[in-house]
Amino acid sequence: MTKSRSVKACVFDAYGTLFDVHAPAAALAAELGEKSPAISAQWRTKQLEYTWLRSLMGRYADFSQVTADALDYVLEANDLAGAPVRDKLLTLYTSLAAYPDAAPCLIALKAAGARTGILSNGSPSMLAAAATSANLGASLDYILSVDTVRIYKPSPEVYRLACNAFGAEPDEIAFVSANGWDCAGAAAFGLRVIHVNRFHQADERLGAGPEVHVENLLEAAGHLTQMLQ
Repeated sequence: MTKSRSVKACVFDAYGTLFDVHAPAAALAAELGEKSPAISAQWRTKQLEYTWLRSLMGRYADFSQVTADALDYVLEANDLAGAPVRDKLLTLYTSLAAYPDAAPCLIALKAAGARTGILSNGSPSMLAAAATSANLGASLDYILSVDTVRIYKPSPEVYRLACNAFGAEPDEIAFVSANGWDCAGAAAFGLRVIHVNRFHQADERLGAGPEVHVENLLEAAGHLTQMLQ
C-alpha cells in the first residue's frame, strides 16, 4: 500500500466543531422554556437547509442573513415570532463560545509546527468575531469563508479554498469537522478527513467519508500530529 503524503496544513470547520452553536439557546433557556433544546436543534437544522437550498437555487446570501432567516422560521414555528429573545439569540451567535477542547488542540498543533486554519460557511465578520471572542485567533494562520466563492459547503469550490490558501494538493490538507455531511463533502473533494463525532451521528451514505473518527478535538490533535510527519 502506498504511504500517504504528509499533510501541509490542518484545517477546521467552525460551527459545531470549534464553536458551540447551541450555546446561545442554552444561555437563554429561562426565556425559551422547556423548548430550548428543541428550538436550538431546529435552528441549526434550518440554518444548514437554507445554505444548501440557496446554493442549489443560485441565490447566495451571507451566513448572517441565513442564520437570522432560519431563526425567524423556527421562532414562528414555535409561536415565538417577534419575541425579544430573537435579537438576544442573534447577538450571542456573534460571540460563540469555543468548545473546551478547541484551544488545546490548536495550541498542540502549533507547537508541532503545523499551519492551521478555519474553513467555514460563516461570513468573514462572523468568523473574525468568534475567533476573537474565543481567543483562538493567535493559533490560526487563515480564516477562510465561503463568502469568497459565494456558494456553501459541500461545494468543491469551498474545499478548494484551503488548497489555494496553503499552496497544497487536496491530500496534503487534513480537514476536521463535527458534521458528517461536511466530512463527506471534504472527502469527496480529496481532503484527508477526521470526523469529530460530537453529536453521535450515524455514518453518512454519500459515497465518501472520513478516514478517522474521534470523539473530541484532543483525539483529533493526536492523529493530525501523526499526519504531519
